Amino acid sequence: MHDFKYKNTQFYCEQVRIADIADKVSTPFYLYSYNTLLGHFHKLEKAFRALSPVICYSMKANSNLAILRALVKAGSGLDIVSGGELYKALLVGCDPKKIVYASVGKTEEEIRQAIAKQILFFNVESLSELELINRVACDLGVNASVALRINPDVEPKTHSYITTGKLTNKFGIDLDSAYDIFKNRAEFVHLKFSGLHMHIGSQIIDGAPYILAIKKIIGFIKRLKEEAIDIQYLNIGGGLGIIYSNEKPQTAEEFAGKILPLLKSTGLKIILEPGRFIAGPSGILVTKILYIKKTPLKNFIIVDAGMNDLIRPSLYGAHHDILSLRKAESGKRKAEKFDVVGPICESGDFLAKDRQMPELNEGDYLALMSAGSYGFSMASNYNCRLKPAEIMVKGNKFYTVRKRDSYLDLVKKDVIPEFLR
Repeated sequence: MHDFKYKNTQFYCEQVRIADIADKVSTPFYLYSYNTLLGHFHKLEKAFRALSPVICYSMKANSNLAILRALVKAGSGLDIVSGGELYKALLVGCDPKKIVYASVGKTEEEIRQAIAKQILFFNVESLSELELINRVACDLGVNASVALRINPDVEPKTHSYITTGKLTNKFGIDLDSAYDIFKNRAEFVHLKFSGLHMHIGSQIIDGAPYILAIKKIIGFIKRLKEEAIDIQYLNIGGGLGIIYSNEKPQTAEEFAGKILPLLKSTGLKIILEPGRFIAGPSGILVTKILYIKKTPLKNFIIVDAGMNDLIRPSLYGAHHDILSLRKAESGKRKAEKFDVVGPICESGDFLAKDRQMPELNEGDYLALMSAGSYGFSMASNYNCRLKPAEIMVKGNKFYTVRKRDSYLDLVKKDVIPEFLR
């Protein structure tokens, strides 16, 4: 659940009327509920309390510093995938021993930085990467901790672009190759093999793919034990789905109930990497209707947010519920179908297609729900548009947690060479 609710006819975030924020900061902007953010983190914490897992929030979902700081203060670790995310993680005060580093393409410099900061471990995606980490650790005169990312070849039943646990995906190491690496681990003098990692995909609604993947991992752990190979950690990744439309995802308690017995049987320290589950329901994108355009074949609501602000509908065909900040009075819902589109110069710039919308007016504000994850983190300056502001509400106050871009931001890193002056 979340803290975005109608009170009479007005839409609120916690105790703040969202239209008041829109009037003051202008649109478009992302709006986050502090209470929802922390609430979803604590739901996972409570559901898995029997194992006292390390919960490492997946920064790729939303890496705003205020969101990171709020979660770190609540006890979260962080799952990172780049040198930039490592920089942000340390900036908000995350304990390096609660940082795990994924990514199929870590550079040598990124590896060097992470080893120097003494993170918990790398989730290693290939033999070549393992060799590079060993070489860099040797250069630094230290040992580095690693967990092999296992690709269990499991179908997670999600969008193909966010499926990551099939052998046709670029991620992880197949079970037999991973076994050979463990058998030959003595070759990697500067590595400590701390654990196993898996992450089978994102926006996964059903628990069955997790159960199948974990059972495969348990079988692999038994093979390791037969060779007297001991590890400490099992990182089961993230990917828990949320409600965008009419999905019925498993709750944290339901998810935990299905896999806790399996995880307990391993005797290992468990790590979770939730991102969307925590950040997704915690944020919305607020936009204003610029024009209502009706043609003989199609109706359009043209808003001031576009695919540069929220690319998920264009990229994945993703659905976000769209609500008016002013609820139509009962009996006055003259609904029509519209495409909700942005100002970008592409026909692929849409936020919704053939959506039944209540009677609306130019100048009205709309909220795109469940936009807290993979929203701003995937935003761009395409068409030289300014990235939106990010606002956080806590109780009856709101705070700007990232200022809207300025035109200077668009050009301050560009350089016109001497011969063109």
